[in-house]
Amino acid sequence: MTKRAFTFPGQGSQVVGMGKELAAAFSDAKAVFEEVDAALGESLSATMFDGPEDKLRLTENAQPALMAVSMAVVRVLEAKGIKLADHAAYVAGHSLGEYSALCAAGTFSLADTARLLRTRGLAMQRAVPVGQGAMAALLGLDVPTARSVAAEASQGEVCDVANDNAPGQVVISGAIGAVERVLEIAKSKGAKRALLLPVSAPFHCSLMQPAAEAMAAALADIDMKAPTVPLVANVLATPIETPTDIRQRLIEQVTGVVRWTESVAWLAGAGEVTNLLELGTGKVLTGLAKRIDSNLVAAAIGTPADIEALVAELGV
Repeated sequence: MTKRAFTFPGQGSQVVGMGKELAAAFSDAKAVFEEVDAALGESLSATMFDGPEDKLRLTENAQPALMAVSMAVVRVLEAKGIKLADHAAYVAGHSLGEYSALCAAGTFSLADTARLLRTRGLAMQRAVPVGQGAMAALLGLDVPTARSVAAEASQGEVCDVANDNAPGQVVISGAIGAVERVLEIAKSKGAKRALLLPVSAPFHCSLMQPAAEAMAAALADIDMKAPTVPLVANVLATPIETPTDIRQRLIEQVTGVVRWTESVAWLAGAGEVTNLLELGTGKVLTGLAKRIDSNLVAAAIGTPADIEALVAELGV
């Protein structure tokens, strides 16, 4: 029997034109974008569909935009008879994708999710002045080696492992001087490549503590329901289901490590998942899944053609 998990992409997957084809093809998708625009009090969809790219790339725009496309896919699938609770055993999302996953599973309303992600994006950007933080991808190193590189590079500054994305793909985050030192040290430790990432803030490190506090305040005021299927949490790499636990883990996630390799490995192992469906923009998580466990059947569902193919496959 096929056991599925639905996954939801994180920041970096955004691209000008995202969602435009869905809105043109499906009224349910168009309604999602209109509801997000109303919740934010501006036409985010115009920026998503037509740019400019530098405006879409802003964290406060990219985060709700990616969620909106994921939820557009979810709503269209639901309208075609593919209910998340009937077809997914678990949900998981990469960083901001956890909010998309929880919205899809009914924990948050769409409007609340859009506003939470706008708050999250602004808080993360404001936590560290532009130019004082950085992130770097280390290719070819395992997590323990990356941690030792970060520790050596820190020299009293913040320098943490931020993302464990896949075997041999680890992201470091922290003060810009420390992260720049990481680049040279990593190469001496055997990294195939070490490169700065084009991000505007050092996400998922202790420098984000002001943003964690902002999210604690924002989440305290939000109506939350138990998800219809469990969420495999970034900071635990195991499932959680209660609103109290979800709230706490979302706060921890702002400064914590995105344990994506372990999360996908848990799904494929203890979770007995055989198929991962990435709902939303791009195919980043689909590619990572195949690197984490080659036995997983992974597919991205983000276009009208993808949706129709899945509907045909599931026979609904």
